[in-house]
Amino acid sequence: RNFSFHKKIEFDLDLYEICKNNSEHSFLRNPTAQYTYQYLIDFVKSYSELYFNRKINSIKVLDWGTGKGHISYFLKNMNADFKSCDIDDNSDDSTFGQTTPIIKASNLEVIPLKHEYILPFEDASFDVVLSFGVLEHVPNEKESLKEINRILKKEGLFFCFFLPQKLSWTQKISHLRGNYYHDRLYNKKIIHNLCQSKFEILDSWSRALFPKNNFKYPAYRMFEKADQWLCKYTFFKNLATNIEFVSKKI
Repeated sequence: RNFSFHKKIEFDLDLYEICKNNSEHSFLRNPTAQYTYQYLIDFVKSYSELYFNRKINSIKVLDWGTGKGHISYFLKNMNADFKSCDIDDNSDDSTFGQTTPIIKASNLEVIPLKHEYILPFEDASFDVVLSFGVLEHVPNEKESLKEINRILKKEGLFFCFFLPQKLSWTQKISHLRGNYYHDRLYNKKIIHNLCQSKFEILDSWSRALFPKNNFKYPAYRMFEKADQWLCKYTFFKNLATNIEFVSKKI
């Protein structure tokens, strides 16, 4: 993560232009928020290339729960060998229940999922599966993880980002306001119990002590660096918004 963070990643003006007339995608016009996604997808690339000892264009990746399409957009721009999929329903979180300027502009194909957890892919189809804010919303976490395990190749990687952390101050405030968008919260023990017998946790961490999507911070790269330092070296990591991990198939 430190390796990816110290790389200077430029603000994606093309993505800004694609999203400029869509209020639901406004967070991607915010450098603070967009940089978070760019940083994480670069971390996926760097980690995967080191782990498999080959380039991202020869690593088969699944963007599980494509949503607005920004993760697939970044994967396409880095020439990754990837597929995109999302549940086929009318919810605001699904690709198929919202406007999709990124997917249309990038000519992305999103595979519709007809079942709440069964995936239409053969066993051992992918090297990497990505969950960017998806696992915490599925109806059956254990069955979903079982399916992800099935479609991963031997010792394949599962990256899970944006899990809402149990002691997060931002989650607590949302709940006090009656907003239960995240009805399940997580900590390391819960994650290990969920992954037990399916995945080996290779690394886990807390992230985002301060909210990003709707807030613009000056010198956003330095701000992100300070945020990560607080989440790594201080007690405040327990109050951060997210807990995240990377794991390999057992």
